[in-house]
Amino acid sequence: MNYIFNLSSINAIYLNHTKFSISIIIFLFLACFAAAAVDSIAGGGGLISLPSYILCGIPSHIALGTNKFSSTSGAIVSGFQYFKNGKVNFKLLKYLIPFSFIGSMLGVYTVLKIDENLIRIIVLILILFVGIYSLFSRKLGMEDNFKGITRKNIFLGILLAFCLGFYDGFFGPGTGSFLIFGMIKIYGYNYINASGNSKILNLTSNVSALIIFALHSQIYFYLGLITASAMILGANLGTKIALNKGSKLIKPIFICMSLGVAVKMIYSLIIQ
Repeated sequence: MNYIFNLSSINAIYLNHTKFSISIIIFLFLACFAAAAVDSIAGGGGLISLPSYILCGIPSHIALGTNKFSSTSGAIVSGFQYFKNGKVNFKLLKYLIPFSFIGSMLGVYTVLKIDENLIRIIVLILILFVGIYSLFSRKLGMEDNFKGITRKNIFLGILLAFCLGFYDGFFGPGTGSFLIFGMIKIYGYNYINASGNSKILNLTSNVSALIIFALHSQIYFYLGLITASAMILGANLGTKIALNKGSKLIKPIFICMSLGVAVKMIYSLIIQ
């Protein structure tokens, strides 16, 4: 598949022989900025960005690949900020990262074999599930109760990393939220430390999935470059807010937007 970028007029951008209006580009830029900001704080940014690609008429497989391309850029920025502020434990993550990578690869290979219309239904169900989960989940991780690394929590962490790596490669949205919750429950981390370590695992599964999507030509690279720049800006802002404990302000916005996107997708499916 050849990737072509022509700015033929002020009103349109052509990508892979697909015409996107300037309004769609602006919409995706803003959606991806918000997605990266939210994802850096509480995870789940894909609940905003992935449906936004699909609602703009991009085929589901390519939406997944392009979203993975742009979100990887945001994850790199966010992960570096957490690392720089001492919120990442590589003594633990060295056991988990390989399984996140492998799980993600298997997830991508699985999703590439599924019919596009079925993906739309799965995306909708998972968005509703994660949105409702986020709405009713209790506030955890207010204190850091990490006691160290044991064989038991390494095993549970490997299981978490592999399963959510697979999920991230297969679908993606909500992975960060589930990783944060798992890190808190398994290791007793507070919210900030859980977010930092989760972001590195999320980055690993993003890179793994990105490689497979790219090999199968399932990415609009030039559109991805535009949205990646938005995600870099959003991730930088969101991480700074998270490190200053501003998540209480963001969570209600995240829940409202994720459930709002689900309602929009239901409406789109009904009128088709």
